Formats: sequence, structure tokens, C-alpha cells
Amino acid sequence: MNTKRILLIDDDRAFTTILKLNLQEFDVCVENHALQAVETAHRFKPDLVLLDIVMPEADGGAIAGQFKKDPTLSSIPIVFVTASISGESKQEFCGCECLARPVSRQAILNCIKRHL
Repeated sequence: MNTKRILLIDDDRAFTTILKLNLQEFDVCVENHALQAVETAHRFKPDLVLLDIVMPEADGGAIAGQFKKDPTLSSIPIVFVTASISGESKQEFCGCECLARPVSRQAILNCIKRHL
């Protein structure tokens, strides 16, 4: 069975560490520096990207825009996982699904299933 690859892009190291531990059934790569996200994606070749919106180096929307303009990355689904929104209702940002933090493991797994 081919293990799906997930790229986590978030400046919050504690959050990415915990999330990676909760997604052990996947091959997970963490990038804590937003400006290196595209380079990391080219190297890692993810099946899905989980991306924060508010980061000090770059806005998640700008990063998503870079992915969408890159022919080798444009088909990769992006889901924003962010504290910038609230509630459990399905929301979108830049045409991508958003999950509000804090988010349960089950909500993330359900989201991953929808996109993979």
C-alpha cells in the first residue's frame, strides 16, 4: 500500500509536532518556514498540504497562490488549518477548505479522507 504524503506548513513548531504525531499513518513532512514551503513541496512531493494562514514570513494565501501557479504543484489539494477562523462550519479561503484550530484528530482525518 502506498502511504500518502502530507506536507504541514505552519510556523508553530508545537502544533506541527503534535499534528505529525497524530498522523503517523501518513508520511508527514513539516515545514516551519513559509518562505521555504514551495521548495520543500518540490522535494517532498506531497499528496496534500495542510497550511496555516497567518505566519510571520508569508501569508498562507500567498503560499497557496504560489502552489496554484506552479504546474508541478497546482493539482495538490490545500487545506488551511488555522486559528484565524472559528466554528465547525465548513469555510473556504482562497478556494481551499479551512479547518478552525483547535481541531480534533478526527476532523483532520475526515478532511484528509475527503481530499485523498
